[in-house]
Amino acid sequence: MTNNRSGRGKSRRNTATVTPVQGKQHHKTIQAKKERELEQSRVGAGNKMLRAGTESKSGNMDNSDRKMRAGERKSRHFSKGERSNDRRNQEASNRSRSNAERSDLPVQKNDEAVIDIIGMNHDGEGVGRVEGFTLFVPGALPGEKVRGKVLKTKKQYGYAKLLDIAQSSPDRIAAPCAIYDQCGGCQIQHMSYEAQLSWKRQHVVDVLERIGKLSVATDGKADTAKASDSVMNDGGLNADSMSVHLRRVHGVVVHPTLGMSEPWRYRNKAQVPIGVTEGGLVGGFYARGSHRIVDMNTCLIQDEHNDEVVARVKEIGRMLGISAYNEETGRGLLRHVVVKTAFRTGEMMLVLVTNGRDIPHADAWIGSIREHIPHVASICQNVNTKRTNVIFGDDTRVLWGRDVIYDYIGNVQFAISARSFYQVNPVQTEVLYSKTVEYAGLTGKETVIDAYCGIGTISLFLAQHADQVYGVEIVKEAIDDARSNALLNEMRNVKFEVGASEDVIPAWKEQGITADVIVVDPPRKGCDPRLLDTILEMKPERVVYVSCNPSTLARDLRILEDGGYKTVEVQPVDMFPHTVHVESVALLVRKD
Repeated sequence: MTNNRSGRGKSRRNTATVTPVQGKQHHKTIQAKKERELEQSRVGAGNKMLRAGTESKSGNMDNSDRKMRAGERKSRHFSKGERSNDRRNQEASNRSRSNAERSDLPVQKNDEAVIDIIGMNHDGEGVGRVEGFTLFVPGALPGEKVRGKVLKTKKQYGYAKLLDIAQSSPDRIAAPCAIYDQCGGCQIQHMSYEAQLSWKRQHVVDVLERIGKLSVATDGKADTAKASDSVMNDGGLNADSMSVHLRRVHGVVVHPTLGMSEPWRYRNKAQVPIGVTEGGLVGGFYARGSHRIVDMNTCLIQDEHNDEVVARVKEIGRMLGISAYNEETGRGLLRHVVVKTAFRTGEMMLVLVTNGRDIPHADAWIGSIREHIPHVASICQNVNTKRTNVIFGDDTRVLWGRDVIYDYIGNVQFAISARSFYQVNPVQTEVLYSKTVEYAGLTGKETVIDAYCGIGTISLFLAQHADQVYGVEIVKEAIDDARSNALLNEMRNVKFEVGASEDVIPAWKEQGITADVIVVDPPRKGCDPRLLDTILEMKPERVVYVSCNPSTLARDLRILEDGGYKTVEVQPVDMFPHTVHVESVALLVRKD
């Protein structure tokens, strides 16, 4: 029902937030670096042989490229007609050269071939080989031999459609979701859950080695056990003594992925796009690779109550003749239905995202929702009239009930508003945050800085074990929520400030505030380079890095390692079962 491709998504990063503009040359360098990292990550596990060839695409120009560039420069002096003719001739030449290059490949477009699958990339696509040529095959699993149809070829790799499986992997299962092949929300339901957890750990290991250039211990589980035994023989086991012994292990310890005992129905939030078909109002998911809405009433990773609310809202909308928003024309009223469920308290919030403030038959709509959905404690309207695919607009109002619902993570209570960021898997969030607190190694005397603090979820967890916690976040609304949550839990040893971490933290340092521990929980793009510089200048004893993107985690760990820190251990956590996304918590300590 909801697309997980963005992982956690960091939805607290409001689209209205303005990112500071950097120098043009610096921006180009960063962009080029990101493109190289993306290309490397796409190759994925089990396909390291491809890397050298893939990366060579960004290398020096060959002679034909130089001639083409020279031709482009000369064409600037031609007349308009001459430039047009020159461009057509150049494009024809390019096509001819490209076809000549592809003619030497072992497979061509529309060919059918038997493909040996040797790995899986970060998108969940099988990485296959045909006579040494790499093909990405969605739906194929490592160890399989499949028959596929080639859809597209490039110089170093191509893409193929899975036709049938000649030799199946023991990890293959039948995807339980009836619409798995159509929906893009999950990518690896066809893989057993145990294999998913194993692959996610290996994915973290691969990017740490390939992008971070880090040495990873051969067997994280075995090395951890050895370290634990050693500590116990010394007379005790705690976070500090454990990390000291792990530092003696050769390489970074990457632990087995922490999974769920019940990896279904774990999402507490549904964001459902609404559209129209010949049968009337529909809502469900975007068909894979498109913005065509396919109607759906059940999502196996979504809480059952969310499914019920969405189905009822669609039914009421059809009955009242509510129009759906049309992306192409910009007309129609209902854009999205957003439902949030508090797992611990059972409270629910319904948000109707509309293309305009006026709702026809609003009283009848609200009355029917209250009658049929008694668990709903809040009904809100968010107005978004912009021609954009961003879900929320700037204007939110309460139609009935409270403006927030309440939930708990551990023993910390949180108020959740219509637009506030809150982790969508509360069960695994507690696991993730508990590991974060463990890695922080707090005794009650430390000062901790929580960069990218959001609504204060990690900050309040840390505040239970630290002397003082400082949280910083660039989104003002998130800081307002964080302060409210601190008051809600009567925590007075935590302070929140609005701004960019790389600006606020140095200002704190000038005020005499220094951190024993810095915790970062950045969006998928990773930490701002200036924040990493700030951490290296402040020199905390520990850095705990919470990551939703292994590739940017590995990149940033390399920078911190070069600046005087050692990555001790990394704990993958499965926040999004049946998708390719994996969270990680990394512990870094200053080198002695």
